[in-house]
Amino acid sequence: MTEKEKQLLSTFEARLRHLIYMHDELKRESTELKQLLATKENEIQRLQDELTQLNKNYTNLKTATAISLNGGDVNETKQRLSRLVREVDKCIALLNE
Repeated sequence: MTEKEKQLLSTFEARLRHLIYMHDELKRESTELKQLLATKENEIQRLQDELTQLNKNYTNLKTATAISLNGGDVNETKQRLSRLVREVDKCIALLNE
């Protein structure tokens, strides 16, 4: 093997080692990013669940406030109660299907 061939082989080995190192680094980074993505997805789901619960609480509070009005806006209270009755009727109709 000539000196030039040895040098080319040495350069090839060095580049191959560097390529393997870069591959390992990218695999490690990919794993970290997948874990981060899973963590963020869990956090998003938790926040969506919390938002849903807060919206339910808000609706319930509005309904309770409307019902407990002392001589306040009676028409608005009647409308809200009518909406609730219609919603219950829809639910009953769906259950009967």
